[in-house]
Amino acid sequence: MKRKPADLTLRETLRWEPQSGFQRIDQHMRRLLRSADALGFRAPANAVQVLEKKVGGESPLCVKLVMNYKGELDIETADFRPLQEGTVWRIRIATQTRLDSTDTFYRHKSSRREPYDAARAEFSAGDADEVLLLNERGELCEGSSTSIFVEMSDGQLLTPPLDSGILPGVLRADLIRQRKARGQALKPEDIAGRRLFVGNSLHGLIAAELV
Repeated sequence: MKRKPADLTLRETLRWEPQSGFQRIDQHMRRLLRSADALGFRAPANAVQVLEKKVGGESPLCVKLVMNYKGELDIETADFRPLQEGTVWRIRIATQTRLDSTDTFYRHKSSRREPYDAARAEFSAGDADEVLLLNERGELCEGSSTSIFVEMSDGQLLTPPLDSGILPGVLRADLIRQRKARGQALKPEDIAGRRLFVGNSLHGLIAAELV
């Protein structure tokens, strides 16, 4: 660990809807508690109750939960703005930044984001909507804030496996449970000419094109 626990926070980003409440909250909480256990954080027993007490309103919200090593929670909300129908994100592959598949720290969603921020900084917002990272073996890993999926001829989605060095995304896990996706090591040449998506629990699947 390159940071002291006091400097590190765990994070989850959830969508809240007026009619249905938090989306995939059980999956988000399981990931948070797994990371807390793995990293020696004190885990609060009442995170869901705190969220439900503090979050509400008449319009959809993006909810950011931040937890420090003492188990203390900070919650921020902002209006959730869904992407327009037919949106296609332009994605690029980082050339100067790589993930280390042996560094299991990046399997936890935390404030340690150096490679993701560095990859994102390789391209301006005008040049790319999302930037993908490779690992030391040249395998595709994930985007700076999304998982990546490639559609096969039978409609099955392929997504990089955990041992490529990725965060276990909540949307990714949901699609695998539904047998709509499965893990498989992918290289850039494997996605050429195929239908692509990136996605996360906040926005769902987003059509994408490699540029």
